[in-house]
Amino acid sequence: MRHRDQAPEVQDARNAAAEGTARRLVVLRHAKSAWPDGVPDHDRPLGPRGLRDAPAAGRLLAGSFGVPDLVLCSPARRTRETWDLASAELDRIPPLRHDPRLYGADARELLDVVREVSPEVGTLLLVGHNPGLEDLVLLVAGAAVGDALERVRTKFPTSAVAVLSRQGVWSDLGPGGALLTDVAVPRG
Repeated sequence: MRHRDQAPEVQDARNAAAEGTARRLVVLRHAKSAWPDGVPDHDRPLGPRGLRDAPAAGRLLAGSFGVPDLVLCSPARRTRETWDLASAELDRIPPLRHDPRLYGADARELLDVVREVSPEVGTLLLVGHNPGLEDLVLLVAGAAVGDALERVRTKFPTSAVAVLSRQGVWSDLGPGGALLTDVAVPRG
C-alpha cells in the first residue's frame, strides 16, 4: 500500500527491494587524500581525515546498506586504502575488482562499466573519484527521495555515499533510469 506522501517511484523502488528484484548501485567517493610533494596523483595516500572517515563509511555501509555483491574499485592508492579501511567494518568481504577504467572516468565511462556487470549482482559498489562519481549519480538519477538530488548537486565530498535503486538488469541502465534513495557523508 502506498503512503500518500510518497512519489510512485519511491514506492516502486521499495516494492522492488521487498520483492528482491531491485538492483542497488552504491557509489562511494574515496576518503580525503594527502598531497605529498613529488607523489603522482595515482599514488596519493589517504590523509589523516581520510584515515578516520573511511572506517566510518564502512560502518555506514554495514549498518544501512549491507554487504555489496560486488565491489569495483579504482586502482588509485587512495581508493584502495578507502576500500581496505571501509571493508574492515563489514561482516564479510565481498568480491573485489580493481578496474583501471574507474580512474579518471567521466559519467558516461562509468555508466559503461556498470552496464557490463552481471545480472546476478544485486548490489554493486563503485569506489572512485570526482567529478565522475557525482556526475554519474546526477546522470542516472531520474528521481530522488527528499532532497537527495539537491544535496548531490550542492556537493559530493570525500567519503560521500550515494545509493541508487532500480529494477532491471545493469545492461539496461541509462540516463534517468534510477531512483536516488540516499546520500550520506560519514565522518570518523
